[in-house]
Amino acid sequence: MGFCVCGGAMMMCSFGAAPSTLNVLPANRVVSSMPIATIMDNIPMANIMPFGMCSSLANPQVASATAAALGVLTPMPCLPVTTAPWAPGSPTVLIANFPALNNSSKLMCAWGGVIQITNPGTTNIQVP
Repeated sequence: MGFCVCGGAMMMCSFGAAPSTLNVLPANRVVSSMPIATIMDNIPMANIMPFGMCSSLANPQVASATAAALGVLTPMPCLPVTTAPWAPGSPTVLIANFPALNNSSKLMCAWGGVIQITNPGTTNIQVP
C-alpha cells in the first residue's frame, strides 16, 4: 500500500536539477493539515513548480543553448509542461470525484521527464 500525497509533498523530475514541492489548492478537498492531492493536480506553475535547471534535449530552450555551445549540453531553466494527469493514482479512493494521488504515481513532462513523488508529505494515510 502506498501513502496518500498531500500539499507540500516533495517531487523530482528525471531531467531536473532540484526537487520541487507539490501545491494543492484547497477547493473541494479533504483537508487534514494540508489538502490531499488528486491525479488532476498536474497544472504547471499552479500545482507543479519548476525543478531548477532542465537538461532534456527535447526542451527547445536546452536544444538551442546546446547548439549554440557547439554540442556541449547546456541546461536551461525548467518550465514543466504536463498535459496528462498523474498515473495511475488510487481508483478506489475518490476526492472531489477524482482518484487520490499516491506516492507511486508518476507524471510525464512533454520534454521527456518523469516526475515522481520523493516524499508524500504524510505517512499516516495509506491508499491502495
